[in-house]
Amino acid sequence: MLKKIGEKIFGTSDEREIKKMKKLVNKINEIEPLFEKMTDEELQHKTVEFKERLKKETLDDILVEAFATVRETSKRLMGMRHYDVQLIGGMILHKGSIAEMKTGEGKTLMATLPIYLNALTGKGVHVVTVNDYLAKRDRDIMAELFEFLGLTSGVIVGNITPEQRKASYNCDITYGTNNEFGFDYLRDNMVGELEDKVQRGHNYVIVDEIDSILIDEARTPLIISGAAEETTEWYNTFAEVAKRLKRSYKTEEIKDKKNTVIPDEDWEDYEVDEKSHTVTITDKGIKNVERILKIDNLYSPEYVELTHFLTQALKAKELFKLDRDYIINDENEVIIVDEFTGRLMDGRRYSDGLHQAIEAKEKLEVAGENQTLATITLQNYFRMYEKLSGMTGTAKTEEDEFKQIYSLKVIVVPTNKPVARVDLPDVIYMNKKAKYKAIARKIEELYQKGQPVLVGTASIQHSEEVSALLKKKKIPHEILNAKHHEREAEIIAQAGRYKTVTIATNMAGRGTDIKLGGDAESFAAKVAVKGTPEYDEVHKAYVKECEEDKKKVIAAGGLFILGTERHESRRIDNQLRGRAGRQGDPGTSEFYLSLDDDLMRLFGGDRLKTMMKMLKIDEDEEIRHKQISKSVENAQKRIESRNFSSRKSLIEYDDVNNTQREVVYEQRDAILKNENLKELITAMISDTVDDIVNSAYVGEGSGEKDFNLLSDKLQETFGYEISEGLENASAEDISNKVYDDLIKLYDEKEEAIGEEIFRRIERYIMLEVLDSKWRQHLKDLTELREGIRLRSYGQRNPIHDYKIVAYDIYNEMIDAIKRETSSFILKLRVRGEEDTNNLTHEEVSNVKYEHDENEMIGDDVSDRMPSEPQRPLSRRERRERERRNV
Repeated sequence: MLKKIGEKIFGTSDEREIKKMKKLVNKINEIEPLFEKMTDEELQHKTVEFKERLKKETLDDILVEAFATVRETSKRLMGMRHYDVQLIGGMILHKGSIAEMKTGEGKTLMATLPIYLNALTGKGVHVVTVNDYLAKRDRDIMAELFEFLGLTSGVIVGNITPEQRKASYNCDITYGTNNEFGFDYLRDNMVGELEDKVQRGHNYVIVDEIDSILIDEARTPLIISGAAEETTEWYNTFAEVAKRLKRSYKTEEIKDKKNTVIPDEDWEDYEVDEKSHTVTITDKGIKNVERILKIDNLYSPEYVELTHFLTQALKAKELFKLDRDYIINDENEVIIVDEFTGRLMDGRRYSDGLHQAIEAKEKLEVAGENQTLATITLQNYFRMYEKLSGMTGTAKTEEDEFKQIYSLKVIVVPTNKPVARVDLPDVIYMNKKAKYKAIARKIEELYQKGQPVLVGTASIQHSEEVSALLKKKKIPHEILNAKHHEREAEIIAQAGRYKTVTIATNMAGRGTDIKLGGDAESFAAKVAVKGTPEYDEVHKAYVKECEEDKKKVIAAGGLFILGTERHESRRIDNQLRGRAGRQGDPGTSEFYLSLDDDLMRLFGGDRLKTMMKMLKIDEDEEIRHKQISKSVENAQKRIESRNFSSRKSLIEYDDVNNTQREVVYEQRDAILKNENLKELITAMISDTVDDIVNSAYVGEGSGEKDFNLLSDKLQETFGYEISEGLENASAEDISNKVYDDLIKLYDEKEEAIGEEIFRRIERYIMLEVLDSKWRQHLKDLTELREGIRLRSYGQRNPIHDYKIVAYDIYNEMIDAIKRETSSFILKLRVRGEEDTNNLTHEEVSNVKYEHDENEMIGDDVSDRMPSEPQRPLSRRERRERERRNV
């Protein structure tokens, strides 16, 4: 209450922030006449001037003039002058916050202001979009502006070469998608040579549709995979097993037409919790699986891995639906459909064998399983940037998450013109059949009136159901979903035409405005090439036609948004609504719901249905009630809260991995940068010798010595035969003797192979061991995370336990890296009699060496990296140095 009173008196925090920014806007407007008088050369020279000034001044000091420069350049080159509210949005992005701007307010143009300002530092600016099309489009549109001002721009999209990627990253401004940026970072930390890296740092980033990328997509980490052990036959086996198992329903879910309860003894093989997206096998189900597979105990050690295949098969059967969660393309491949944007996610696969389970369910060829080679969450990738900012039309509902995870503030930017859209209350029907009949009637009514309609659906299946109804009524329409994405920009650009009906699945991040009356440029581009006299002539004709069409559309009421279902997230609903009412245009939005919709069914639909039956409400009768709309919103809030918890849990676990990943990648870079790794390797040999001697000589002085074990371990690790007569020597004396002998062997190998080639072989071996151990470590951490969650049932904090166990595994990996690197190098022998000085870099990997086939775990090596070549220290010199350091 006090907060609301305070806001009435002093304004909200957003209003206070914007009030300060308006003073800067006034300064920009005041100097605008001076910039208008400048010649093109004088305007272009401002970039040189700003870069010089930045040697003594800050970006904030030159902000006013820099923004004025961009505005004037945009006016001259593109005929677009930044609105005052766009200047405010640019300042919000420059501060490292999120600018919430309504659809049609010009976010792409607004972003040029902070992009130019921050690119002046020469450290690079990354602009992240939701798909390749938008990345390329935005860069192509704005490249002329940046080039005029002396800045370079590049774009990162799929299917370009590493050389092209590197060139784009070296530009002042780089456009691309979150996946491309994230995967390039992971690939950069898998290269064998420093010059093969493509990225050059993480300075400043602007994320378009930031809520879609940093919240919706953040539930799934980025993973680079490689081939793993073949287990494909089990997926086909368990797809058949899943078909024979029956789902257990709650009592209220299994009523027949006479409303009598059916006994559920035959429906109890497994239970499905759609709210938490989980499947649980029952005791009866376990017995049935054992009977089908003809095994005694599914949970015995030799069969325990099969429970994983069973769980994934049941998930694929019950929780993942064709034409909602995925489609099957012409090549018979399962392609994931993004639940928030409705786009196909080519190249992405569900992890942990789920994708293979879906392939088996659909009777397709099951691809081999993959092993994780590198992974990072989007949260941790974007938190690497020195300054993070973003823009979207809908972020305020998720402000708490942005603050907690990314330390980002959301500031709502006022619209350039007042919003004239009318948002009608939801219309609710008893069942889906009645709802779709009402939707078809409404669309027919609007079509006859001439008012353009955008129909928003939650899945491909629903969009095609609406399409079928419209075909029956012979109403012409366009359909936009993952199956028809090629014409996306064209369909959306013309969705505001008179008497136009467009059906779209999930409108998040489309990046194209719906202009009332249609888009003249899109029409003209079909006929002629932009920039030619023919294009200009055709464009003029279409501009006139679209203006006339716009008048008719405005008279009909503007664009009508018709939602066929509420999404789990309020933001997605708001994004759909936001397609109408751009720049003060008229428009209307209305959602049609039924008690059978997933959201209603999972959150109280049965109670409402019972109440409606008691009130004897006809199934075709519509209900408009604030309480029901409020219930829907409360259900959305609960789902949003649950999803936030899920993402927060993901980041808590990944924070542990991230700390280790940063050290490993830093160490990897150190290996790539160092010409001489000799001191590090001799230190590894020393530590490994100490570990072996200490493990064989338990409790020095207690008499518990196992000389045979010591001899075996040294032979196994280094191929080293310990001298006789050392049985009674102390552990320290044995360590010194073994170390000195191994260093002598090491020096002999270096001399025999040649220093230059030996250094390259060392680097190759160190990278191979480090990468191999890190891959195994990622696998171990995944298995640890899956198992440790069970500890919550014992009233233990699984995150706390995970940190402790992960640290122990991490230390084991370090020891394994030291041991195997030492072993590989000291067992190394060159092929035949070849002249090693003629070995190429590629041939280094052909050097043969003996080693055990132990699997690995991994994270960090040592802190000691030599800055210049040094002779290896003797054992006693090393011990003396360590004492001084202590």
